[in-house]
Amino acid sequence: MIVDLFAGPGGLDHGAALAGVPSVGIEWDANAVATRLAAGLATVHGDVRRYGPADFPDAKILAGGPPCQTFTVAGAGAGRAALAEVLDAVKRMGARETVDPVVLGDERTGLVLEPLRWALEAVDAGRPYEAIVLEQVQQARQVWDAYAEVLRGEGYSAVTGVLRTEQFGVPQTRRRAVLVARLGEPVKLPEPSRRPYRRGVLQDAGDARLAPWLSMGDVLPDRGPFTVISNYGTGGDPKNRGRRTNAEPAFTVTGKISRLRLVDPDGGELPRLTPSEAGRLQGFPADWPWSGGDISQQIGNACPPPLATALVEAAFASIPRQQQDAA
Repeated sequence: MIVDLFAGPGGLDHGAALAGVPSVGIEWDANAVATRLAAGLATVHGDVRRYGPADFPDAKILAGGPPCQTFTVAGAGAGRAALAEVLDAVKRMGARETVDPVVLGDERTGLVLEPLRWALEAVDAGRPYEAIVLEQVQQARQVWDAYAEVLRGEGYSAVTGVLRTEQFGVPQTRRRAVLVARLGEPVKLPEPSRRPYRRGVLQDAGDARLAPWLSMGDVLPDRGPFTVISNYGTGGDPKNRGRRTNAEPAFTVTGKISRLRLVDPDGGELPRLTPSEAGRLQGFPADWPWSGGDISQQIGNACPPPLATALVEAAFASIPRQQQDAA
């Protein structure tokens, strides 16, 4: 079983279920909890800082995607500014020194240390996790590298990298920094199953050993032809607004996805994306029961389920079959 920290509306949990691995998620946001409960996901509504491994003794895999707003280019950047302090805190935690996350400034920045606290508490209790899976925005890669160094000192094999979600069946170009670790067993990142998206390169061109990437039109066939106009990454300059047609993957899905403009081939305005459509661009099923409020933010913050499946399969592969059965 997986214990999923910062579980959100269930992206990692759904991906894990597709890999045949049950999970329980901890989530503090009432809106995301409403979606999880509507989806039938095992959920603890609470703050991960108030729990630890002893509260989930059956979990063999630790997973999580701490809040990323302070690390992402779309945020104010407190996490990036505090990167040196974060890396030092990771090293000190590995040496079992007490670290006060408050010194890192923005409260959300300190949350990136929580998975390591859980992992080390489990080691010190004599019940280490068999595997660990973490994901965040690509700017957090250095944090995962520091995690990996600490985990190797505790007997884990650990790898980190930045994966492109369109190469794992997500109809969206999104890059995520990931860590996969196994206790006492070799580990490697999941192999892409699809080609990378390149602007101007046809969907069926490229490495014949890999499947084509998915376009927005592949998952939203009822929409017909359309163009998405995005402000993401433009710095507010209208001249820099990106455009992609339904024959391409979506831009990175963020909590502002409800603001995206859609136009028809003649430039006429089209209805904006519904929650179901926005969720599909993040890799969720069309019938995912989005509930509560702030649904766009739920979708933007979620781990894409197809990527989660690949990560869980990579992490779970070396666990002995009898332990898998027990999970």
